[in-house]
Amino acid sequence: MIAVENLRKRFSGPSGVVQALDGVSLQVGEGEFVAVQGPSGCGKTTLLLIVGTLLHPTEGKVCVGGANPYELPLDARARFRAQTIGFVFQQFHLIPYLTVRENILAPQLAVSDPAALQRADDLLRRFQLADRARHTPDTLSTGERQRTALARAFLNRPKVLLADEPTGNLDADNAEIVLRGLADFARDGGAVLLVTHDARAAQYAHRIVRMKNGKVLPD
Repeated sequence: MIAVENLRKRFSGPSGVVQALDGVSLQVGEGEFVAVQGPSGCGKTTLLLIVGTLLHPTEGKVCVGGANPYELPLDARARFRAQTIGFVFQQFHLIPYLTVRENILAPQLAVSDPAALQRADDLLRRFQLADRARHTPDTLSTGERQRTALARAFLNRPKVLLADEPTGNLDADNAEIVLRGLADFARDGGAVLLVTHDARAAQYAHRIVRMKNGKVLPD
C-alpha cells in the first residue's frame, strides 16, 4: 500500500544543504500498522509529508495505493490525496469557524459523496463526539479536538492513514482512543504509518521502524 525506494530529500538552508532523508526505503502493506520512531530532526516528518504527497522528493520512488502520485498533475494529485490518504497531526489543523461536524465533513470539498453525511454522524458516535457536533474547536478539550481530527481522516474511507505525533498532547485515555482507532483501521485492511515518540504505540503497531540522521536503521 505504501512503498518508497531510495528516498532522498535535500533542503537549502542558511548554512548550506540539509540532507533530511538519505536513501530511505520502506514498505507498509494492507492491514499493517507501522510506527516510525527516532530523535527529533531525523527525517520522520519529512518522510510522512512525502508519502502524503505534500512534499516532492529530491530523488527516489514513491508508490501509494498502487500509484506514483508525483507523476500526476497538481489537481489530479489533490484528488488522489483526498480519495486515498487520511491525515492526523499533533496540532489537529481544525478549521476554527466550523463546527465539529463540519470539520469532519471538510474532506468532502474535494470528493463529493452523498453518503458522507451519514458516515460523519456514524463517526461522531464512534469517537464519542455526538454531543459536541455543533460546537466549534475552541470549546473542545484537547482530546476532543484530536478525536475530531481522527474522524475527519476517516471520512473519505482512505486506503492509507498517516499520523504525525497524534498522541503527543493527549492524556492516557484519549491516546488509547486514537491508537485503538488507528489499529482498527489497519485491522479493516488499511495501511497506517505513524510517526511517534510515544512508547504506547509499540503496543498497537505491528512493526517499529527506527530512523536516525535521515536513514532507516537496520533491525
